[in-house]
Amino acid sequence: MSLDRSAWASDFARVVIGNLEREYPYAAQHTALGPEDRALPVELHPAFATSYDWHSSVHMHWLAARLAAYAATTSDALDDGLAAQLTGILEAHLTGPHLAQEAEYLAATPHYERPYGWAWGFRLAAEVSTSEAPAVRALAPGFTPFIDVLEDLTTRWVQNAAYPVRHGVHSNSAFGLLLALDAARVLGRTGLEDTVSRTARAWFGADAGWPFGWERSGHDFLSAGFAEADLMRAVLPATEFAAWAEGFFSALEPGDEVLAPAVVRDENDPQQVHLFGLDLSRAGSARRVVDALRGAGVAGGLVELIEPAVEPLLAAGLAASVGEEYYSTHWLASFAWDAMEAREQAALTV
Repeated sequence: MSLDRSAWASDFARVVIGNLEREYPYAAQHTALGPEDRALPVELHPAFATSYDWHSSVHMHWLAARLAAYAATTSDALDDGLAAQLTGILEAHLTGPHLAQEAEYLAATPHYERPYGWAWGFRLAAEVSTSEAPAVRALAPGFTPFIDVLEDLTTRWVQNAAYPVRHGVHSNSAFGLLLALDAARVLGRTGLEDTVSRTARAWFGADAGWPFGWERSGHDFLSAGFAEADLMRAVLPATEFAAWAEGFFSALEPGDEVLAPAVVRDENDPQQVHLFGLDLSRAGSARRVVDALRGAGVAGGLVELIEPAVEPLLAAGLAASVGEEYYSTHWLASFAWDAMEAREQAALTV
């Protein structure tokens, strides 16, 4: 099985188009305030009312933008017409008025999609603002009110929270902070960057001996340990991260389940298929952690323990991302593409 983006890009593009054009089923997660509060998903979320739920719609839009940029910079990246379809959907959904309404909804419901949906919102905005596809980049001004609200919500969240959430699902704090941090740097939001960096140090800076042997639970799609290490890799200078990682990974042992692909016995179970995402998210995080350690001059030990796990984890989740089961295909391709990019970036720096 090829693990290169070029072998999967067109299949991923078809999955994205199918998701972003599909309105139902849709899990709105809307808290009704009265008997008249019964708006359709597209009325509540004119930008993100497809791909099963709000956060999945956001990150499928991110993948659409990434694929459009890939097509703009790579000859024959996508089969004929797919790039134009992706761009047309983005232009139709991500208008200024649509994004302004999404911003108003988030401001009025300040705990909605915290922090996972916010994280992907940040990442989508950063991607659009720097896209190598001119038609996609032209959408960037419409994101300003959306990102203003996300920045305010994130700042108030971390200021008022004494502790992080370490679960391996949407509520995970480290994953949310990482995507917010990356976007803050791209978007020039220095205040947000400083806030996230300070919070990461306060919440995770003293962590050591993370019990990787306890991972995983039956519906994780994130490794709490690797998500945290991925964040700290982005926050700490290289030598400081290497020292932090030595303590944090001190309990990791060869043969721990966190280094092996998950077992999915029922691919029609919406919670079990989270484990395909766990394989993919671990592949991306582990690859970036290894690269950061190599950049700090670490050549053996922890690197040799983690690195062999990356490609088997990536391979284990790929097929489900383009399969027939909607519980898998409405979101997995985003994590697959992220892990593939991490893998190919590593190859460029060897």
